[in-house]
Amino acid sequence: MERRSFLKVAGFSSMMPKGLFAMTKEMSRTENELSLDQDLLHGRNENRSTVIGQNGMVCTSHPLASLAGIDVLKKNGNAVDAAISANVMLSLTEPMMCGPGGDLFAIVWIEKDKKLYGLNASGRSPYDWSIKKALDLGLTEIPFDSPLSWSVPGCVSGWQHLHDRFGKLKRKELFESAIHYAREGFPVTPVTAGYWADTENLYEPDKADNNRAGFLSTFFPNGYAPRYGDIFKNPDLAGTFELIAKEGADGFYKGEIAEKIVGFSKRAGGRLSLKDFQDHTANWVEPVNTGYRGYNVWELPPNGQGIAVLQMLNLLEHFDIGSLKPNSAEQLHLFIEAKKLAFEDRAVYYADMDFADVPLKQLISKSYAEKRVKLIDRKRAAQHVAPGRIHSRADTTYLTTADLEGNMVSLIQSNYYLFGSKYVVDGLGFPLQNRGALFSLDDKAMNKLEPHKRPFHTIIPAFVTRNAKPVFSFGVMGGDFQPQGQVQVLMNIIDFGMSVQQAGDQPSVSHSESSTPRGGKMTGPGTVSFEKGIPDAVKVRLSEMGHDIGEDNRSHGGYEGIWRVNEPLRYFGASESRQDGCAIGY
Repeated sequence: MERRSFLKVAGFSSMMPKGLFAMTKEMSRTENELSLDQDLLHGRNENRSTVIGQNGMVCTSHPLASLAGIDVLKKNGNAVDAAISANVMLSLTEPMMCGPGGDLFAIVWIEKDKKLYGLNASGRSPYDWSIKKALDLGLTEIPFDSPLSWSVPGCVSGWQHLHDRFGKLKRKELFESAIHYAREGFPVTPVTAGYWADTENLYEPDKADNNRAGFLSTFFPNGYAPRYGDIFKNPDLAGTFELIAKEGADGFYKGEIAEKIVGFSKRAGGRLSLKDFQDHTANWVEPVNTGYRGYNVWELPPNGQGIAVLQMLNLLEHFDIGSLKPNSAEQLHLFIEAKKLAFEDRAVYYADMDFADVPLKQLISKSYAEKRVKLIDRKRAAQHVAPGRIHSRADTTYLTTADLEGNMVSLIQSNYYLFGSKYVVDGLGFPLQNRGALFSLDDKAMNKLEPHKRPFHTIIPAFVTRNAKPVFSFGVMGGDFQPQGQVQVLMNIIDFGMSVQQAGDQPSVSHSESSTPRGGKMTGPGTVSFEKGIPDAVKVRLSEMGHDIGEDNRSHGGYEGIWRVNEPLRYFGASESRQDGCAIGY
């Protein structure tokens, strides 16, 4: 690559979804149509003040969700109640990101127990689905926008497990706000409008598919995506919420909702059965951790990718990151090389641990990192990376809450792609996820498709403790970027001494084209893309070190975090400007 061939990225490039540019200054507007200067939105202040509260904190990617969580806290609900209520609201206000048709993971700190609890509420593949049946259909991989990508939605079972074990308020109180706005409507926010418009632009062919009728009528009620400031209503989702509020998870998995989804699956060519729903359950799991410069960083074990964060930190701990300049070529080079190594292991070893002998302890051990770190050249980018030799048989929303008692919740929930598979069962008001597309059809892969198995997952909540006390509940949205975003936030706080808000406001980098658990193979050094704010000189230096520099200056992920300080108890909340949301404390 020529030294300055990438510098054309220095020209204007949106950090926001491309669909935000559908309304230009030149378009004529009706009397009631809102004006939005996209250049100003792109260049808005990206250094928000940290929000501080003594009684509680809710940080989400949408103001109504943050407000719903705060309202629950003020009713004497706890952090778990607030997290559920906020997630229910996000299902309405960010339907392309999350909802009852997706999966959920959470890490919960319960103050009275002085303990972290992990919850895996991801769904499993249909019993009637296997590699042989996929190959018989002529597939080489599972398509993302097909009913064959459906796994059982785990979200509602996650809400139920959280509420049954730790909730304080009655279940119906957690749904009241979302039900109200689903029936009465809410104004669509700018970033969400962009994602909606992106879907409209990319999936025009869906209009010819009769099985997409529910999707189009629900989310494109006037024949086009709701625009910024439009009032959007979803009465079907209100009805779904009312049923779940009344009957709980049984109403979803053993009642009317399951019956409707299975009936639709049969008509659309899916493989879901009533037994798939009846046998579904969420599971409490033990979070795993590694130490990083005096802190303990906690993640959930696979089928998710959380331990990639721990692997990357174990590698980076071998370097004096704090002595380097933040977002310098030297620091970013070490980060990218650590990511490459961790992601090659991710592609081979991460899978549902009920089916695969995942070498978990070895992967996150310090001794393993000591061997792998020798592969990092401080001056040159690796062009080819292989997974470690281990003996073995083998788009998303994040929120975080905290309450007066000291309980904290780190929760992430997702449909995977925008609107998941883009199928909506008539009358239910939510899309079905396409997470099952992440299975590999290679019979030798640990993440291979098998009946009633959980696919590899990208969504990962995180938590940090110090001296066995809670310090930081946080997460980052964005598929494969999530481990990368988490590590960059942690370096910003722990190595560079930034505040919880500053850590997310900094421009980030993203490395792509590593091998994947779906079967993709890394064939070169991969591509590094940058958010606006990374100096050109840094890109030049990285290019000279052998990195391929991408031209994409769009934003990476979406971060929320709560930092806790005791004596007296205070919460410091962060919510970044890449999304529409906010942190609210009181």
